[in-house]
Amino acid sequence: MTELQCDVVIIGAGATGLTIATDLQKAGLSAIVVEARDRVGGRLRTETVDGAVLELGGQWVSPDQQALIAMLDELGLETFARFRDGESVYVDDTGSATRFTGDLFPTSEETQNEIERLIALLSALTAEVDPSEPWNHPRATELDAESFEAWLERNSADAEARANVALFVAEAMLTKPAHSFSVLQALLMASSAGGFGHLVDADFILDRRVVGGLQRVPVLLAERLGDGLHLSQPARSVEYADDGVVVTTDDLVVRARRAVVAVPPNLYGRIGFSPALPPVRQQMHQHLSLGLVIKVHAVYPTPFWRDAGLSGTAFSPFQVAHEAYDNSGHGEGTGTLVAFVAGETADRMLALTAAERERTILESLAAYFGDEALSPTVYFESDWVSEEWTGGAYAASFDLGGLVRWGAHLRSPVGPIRFASSDIAGEGYQHVDGAIRIGHEVAAELARDLRGAGL
Repeated sequence: MTELQCDVVIIGAGATGLTIATDLQKAGLSAIVVEARDRVGGRLRTETVDGAVLELGGQWVSPDQQALIAMLDELGLETFARFRDGESVYVDDTGSATRFTGDLFPTSEETQNEIERLIALLSALTAEVDPSEPWNHPRATELDAESFEAWLERNSADAEARANVALFVAEAMLTKPAHSFSVLQALLMASSAGGFGHLVDADFILDRRVVGGLQRVPVLLAERLGDGLHLSQPARSVEYADDGVVVTTDDLVVRARRAVVAVPPNLYGRIGFSPALPPVRQQMHQHLSLGLVIKVHAVYPTPFWRDAGLSGTAFSPFQVAHEAYDNSGHGEGTGTLVAFVAGETADRMLALTAAERERTILESLAAYFGDEALSPTVYFESDWVSEEWTGGAYAASFDLGGLVRWGAHLRSPVGPIRFASSDIAGEGYQHVDGAIRIGHEVAAELARDLRGAGL
């Protein structure tokens, strides 16, 4: 075993862990990052598949994500706009496809009015929620005890309106069934993105992409660390006392004054802590879980939908693929559609054979874009639940009552150990922006702490 020593040891080389490490480096502190995977980036990953460059994880940049935008500027990374010219497509519960423009789906006038009314109600509630402490809302206990599905049913008799509003949070964001998370969790999701209106505006929340892929952020940050980064080194144990920590991997023993666990909460249980974490944390971690989504990439010789006047944007709470977008790369002549299959629908798809699943998902794309969508030259699924060191996507969320019961403990240190990831960020929750924000915040806290303790 190789023994190393530093001021701070960080478990996880995603955007959060690498932001912390590089910030500490700038502050004159030493940091070592240990990462279980053989690559950096966590839930950011760009790969070339059969000649096609695909972003398998997070990829979009919205105008409100100022921490991410500042990081892109610092690293000298360029962005390009998502293609969105032309009409979008909506498929109703009969399988009928309708072209439309704007944010509201082309339902009946009554259903459109009901969707707008529900969005207004949720927007007003969202405005009352502080994303850094949603559990302090005056009605937090009530809002955290009721499922999002139950709230929609209590507030509307229009099933299609309910399905469409649920889509914005359940399938599209938390990737869980609307009956499995609370109204307060839904409001946190919306508040952390700047408002419920942003969730229903695809042109805002899916605004731009990074030339070369968003994984370039952690890749470039990692280059700054030099030999401070150790890949293929899963943290097996963390021993800690008031004066420091010892993190052990398969090949390393790292002694440090402080540690940061910068992985999703569902992975905390993969690490042996000695002494055991406090009971409140052990309980909390059992009620935080990632959602389930299959990200599907279908590449075609050309973006054929554009010739038909379509933007490549499509939605339906009744389809296997509940949303799809033009995901063609910067300067590429080929056309790429990206589609998402989430929650209980993803359960059903994963029960099929690979061939059956591909056929079923492509048939869903054909419902939006026509039979030409059935024959891509490249088809690839990003199934994050099968990733050993991830276990789901996009981020962790609580079950009913969890935010009020445990939310205030999410970022509480345990002795010399801190916890950080986009999953427990306030503003920017579940986005790369949140990963970077919490990284900056934790690095600043550590620098103050260590300077106060004397260097």
